[in-house]
Amino acid sequence: MLNVFSQRVFLFALISILALAGCATTRSQQDFSSIMADKERPDTEKALDSTRKPNEVLAFYGVKSGDKVADIFAARGYYTAILSQAVGPGGMVYAVVPASRPELTERMKNPKFANVRLVEGPLDKLALPQDGSLDFALIHLNYHDLSPEVRIAMNKRILGALKRGGVYGVVDHSAKEGSGNEAVKTLHRIDKLLVIKEVTGSGFKLAKEGTMLSRPEDKRDFNVNKERNLSDRFVLAFQKP
Repeated sequence: MLNVFSQRVFLFALISILALAGCATTRSQQDFSSIMADKERPDTEKALDSTRKPNEVLAFYGVKSGDKVADIFAARGYYTAILSQAVGPGGMVYAVVPASRPELTERMKNPKFANVRLVEGPLDKLALPQDGSLDFALIHLNYHDLSPEVRIAMNKRILGALKRGGVYGVVDHSAKEGSGNEAVKTLHRIDKLLVIKEVTGSGFKLAKEGTMLSRPEDKRDFNVNKERNLSDRFVLAFQKP
């Protein structure tokens, strides 16, 4: 009788563990497609989705409801708006810009973006809380726009803002390997290896790399501002130890 009872207890415990694991898996594989389909999203932004693949990118980074995140160099708010809906009312988004564009300021007045905080100021003095409370930070297609000195100072501020295990995402246009900073002004691209060197040198470890924005046919020899949406892009996930 005791053996039968023990077996039932074991089976119940096993089923419970599997159920909890299933829930965790579901949370980690959040589907963002309903956010992309939001009727209030500007058509100009929806037109970029096929190239930027935000659904795949955010799933890769593991963004989930309730997260505290930062959109670095938020520009017009493409990712700020998406992240706001992804983390939900229980989360928070810091939209970081050197100086807010009028269209971003006006857009964030919409009550649906009540969880967004605009953060203005120089990026080498990034005004994010340095209490290790953020889950995720993203800089999308703008890392190359900053000088090496600003990038390194910014990386260290992001390190201070993220909690242990927090993720720093860098997405940018690929330059030829070994080219360093050579193409940042002429082609608006940056060498992936240089980015890895700078970010890991600031205290992060490289956790993984996504290939969803890869374009092997790109010879990385054209200006991405003149020939748009054709570039190979690297998607790097760094983690705070």
